[in-house]
Amino acid sequence: MTKRRIGLMGGTFDPIHLGHLLAADAAREAAGLDEVWFVPNSVPAHKPQPGADGDERREMVEAAIGGVPYFRLEASELHRAGVSYTIDTVAELQALHPDAAFYWIVGADMRNSLPTWRRIEELAERVTFICLERPGEPDETATLPAFLQPKLVRAGMPQIGVSSTDIRARRREGRSIRFMVPETVRDYIERKGLYES
Repeated sequence: MTKRRIGLMGGTFDPIHLGHLLAADAAREAAGLDEVWFVPNSVPAHKPQPGADGDERREMVEAAIGGVPYFRLEASELHRAGVSYTIDTVAELQALHPDAAFYWIVGADMRNSLPTWRRIEELAERVTFICLERPGEPDETATLPAFLQPKLVRAGMPQIGVSSTDIRARRREGRSIRFMVPETVRDYIERKGLYES
């Protein structure tokens, strides 16, 4: 039986923006994925605490991906206490979905730090990594441990200079975020007064 090919895209999504959606779609195309699941984390391992709470970030992801048949929300990390580690999430999802082959989507900047991830050798046995290439990001694939190199799939993606950090700053400054996030997400942020100073 052929396993469903599922891409997992973790992040704070604080807020989710058009760059996240483009990245997910580029990964889906490059690796022939059946679906991409967005995995908002509860307590990120490598970032400061999010500005919006878990329910708000979950609702923004749902608003952003509504109507896209191959995108879905995976909220398991929001329900787990403590720091979100990729290996824990993948192990849990594999137990729940034995019919799926999982791919973890990372930016080129994260690819180079993969050797530092918790239980990376076990994780590399469980998933293939889809690396979104960015111009100007050094490609250090050749310096990665040998066990990782065959577990990497490259995906090109359109360059878009949008970041959650910039969106939050624009909101604090009272500036527009239109065309940086889906309209459904912009409506949600404005209705809830998120990221205002």
